[in-house]
Amino acid sequence: MDIRHLIYFIEVAQHRSFTKAANALHITQPSISKMIKLLEEELDVILFHRSAKQIELTDAGQALLNQSQQIVNSFENLTSELADVINSKKGTITIGLPPMIGARFFPEIISQFTTSYPKISLNLLEVGSQKVHIGIDDGSLDIGVVMLPVDNTLFETVPFMDEPLMLITHPEHPLAKQSIIKLSQLKNEDFIFFKESFTLHDRIINKCIENGFSPNIVFKSSHWDFIAEMVAINFGIALLPRTICMSLNPERIKMIPIAEPMLHWQLGIIWRKDRYLSYATKEWIKFVCSHFGITCKL
Repeated sequence: MDIRHLIYFIEVAQHRSFTKAANALHITQPSISKMIKLLEEELDVILFHRSAKQIELTDAGQALLNQSQQIVNSFENLTSELADVINSKKGTITIGLPPMIGARFFPEIISQFTTSYPKISLNLLEVGSQKVHIGIDDGSLDIGVVMLPVDNTLFETVPFMDEPLMLITHPEHPLAKQSIIKLSQLKNEDFIFFKESFTLHDRIINKCIENGFSPNIVFKSSHWDFIAEMVAINFGIALLPRTICMSLNPERIKMIPIAEPMLHWQLGIIWRKDRYLSYATKEWIKFVCSHFGITCKL
């Protein structure tokens, strides 16, 4: 059986037409009909019910279709992997990075990686974690960085950071006098949030609800520095990762730990479990892990 037989069969099955499949494959209709006939003779089954108006898969055809796509995908993955071996240290990686994560942690990593691997191109898309999930799922992104946890039935993950969220307030805010605070104490406060496309948006809301209240959100932004600036003018309070809080001016913003419950900001690299990882992508993952001093096996 030639792999082309399966490719032609899949096209006919998807288009339900020999003519449309032939056009899609840029071959003649008699050629594709001959290929399908040879495949039926080799397997000793009828794959299509043929009529004057349309064709339909037989039970045998449906069974073959269920397996054919996996076989073709495996063959394409093998071809890609061999290309990596032949063209060592070349490639392009499309990476999804939420703006807060990318701006804070990755400029130095990107600079060092491109110096070490000048033939690997990085295509960076700055989007929220939810859009990173969607991009990896539909294949428009190779890998991404998101807030964990994620669905481990779909994604492989490599955690590289785990730290608490902190409350930030204006220095003259009544809560600024406290050295530690419970989440439930914030039920009457005005919150400044990340927009809905950020995982932190839903995570914080859910934690607030678990602690007996729905947060009063007065403003939303896609940028942590803008959120911090709104807090600095006493427009409301916000919850930000400790690393971000440590970079803020303590004369304009007060940072307070949250003791109960402690909210975590855990970050990780993710990719689809069923998708081939190129040489370039594997090297990027290893490079990021090395930067953060963690071990990852690929």
